[in-house]
Amino acid sequence: MRILIVGGGTAGTILGNNLARRLSGEIRSGKARITMLSASDKHMYQPGLLYVAFGQMMPDELYRDQASLLESSIDFHVDPVEKFMLDKNRVKTRSGKTHEYDILVIATGSRIVPQEIPGLNEGSETFYSEAGAVKMFKRLREFQGGRVAIVVGVPHKCPIAPVEVTFALHDYFKARGIRDKVHMKYHYPIGRIHTIENVAIWAKPEFDRMGVEYETLFNVKEVDVENKVVRSEEGTETEYDLLISIPPHRGMEVVEEEGLGQGGWIPTDRHQLKMAGHDNVYVLGDTTNLPVSKTGSAAHFEAEVVADNIASMIKIGTPVREYDGKVYCFIETGHDSATYAMFNYANPPDLKSPNKSMHWFKMAYNKMYWTSVRGLL
Repeated sequence: MRILIVGGGTAGTILGNNLARRLSGEIRSGKARITMLSASDKHMYQPGLLYVAFGQMMPDELYRDQASLLESSIDFHVDPVEKFMLDKNRVKTRSGKTHEYDILVIATGSRIVPQEIPGLNEGSETFYSEAGAVKMFKRLREFQGGRVAIVVGVPHKCPIAPVEVTFALHDYFKARGIRDKVHMKYHYPIGRIHTIENVAIWAKPEFDRMGVEYETLFNVKEVDVENKVVRSEEGTETEYDLLISIPPHRGMEVVEEEGLGQGGWIPTDRHQLKMAGHDNVYVLGDTTNLPVSKTGSAAHFEAEVVADNIASMIKIGTPVREYDGKVYCFIETGHDSATYAMFNYANPPDLKSPNKSMHWFKMAYNKMYWTSVRGLL
């Protein structure tokens, strides 16, 4: 049984390692083989970018060699897929090689596309890339006061990020002794301050406490860099001295170019995580079009379900689990406090009051991630 994993991020890595252990006997006997194709030999801990943007982590702390995170039985190649031939059960890579498979898993992730909004790339700071996070930190250090606007492009991964960065900015300016010189305004594209209703209900009084102004139904249309004005599709505008953006995202180019899914998001069965119309193709993480948060935790839970099901299909001929939409998100609420949101398809999150212990748990998880991605946690 030839299992091909396309993508070496959180979902692909956890899946590969879980399968390698579950199918160790089959791999030794030659009945199963796991191949992983990735675009990079490095693996990034993406949630750490927010800490880089506030000087709490260094960029080199975010990376490990991908090969070091994988079970030795996984055949790993840095050779990204450029063509999917799903009707022939094969893919073609950048190097020109062809890989055939019996089971394919697509976990290619997503990418930021700030260029889709005129002026956003040039006029705003963001923490969704290493270069962006470093640039944002340098800009924050130089900032002496004025109008700070936070705007949100859609869709985007890590839906809690707009709230987290607002808390972080408040505490950062407070620690520098300039919070009274800063006017903060948060903008969100729907009619409340977060897409998850319970998060919005919890966050609104917190924003009021911090003195953060907010405007809802603000879908970013353009950024006038010269005049420092951000305008909405709804016809409103905000002047700023510092603009912080959550950039819009799309799936990876190859997914769009191959016509696998609109916007780069592949139509995916919400419980079995199979690609629509393809019984031997699974989709994980950001790449899906599922109505769940595009986060590392969703990728983790999805990968565990698919690993169990692929292994059980090989061993007993039937799947054993369904994905229930489970997501677990830490929410940093400032310099030394945090809470969390846990939810699934059926149950909305019930947020608890932020506390220091949850913040330190999050800090610990930043280190434990490397154990988690190996499928050991």
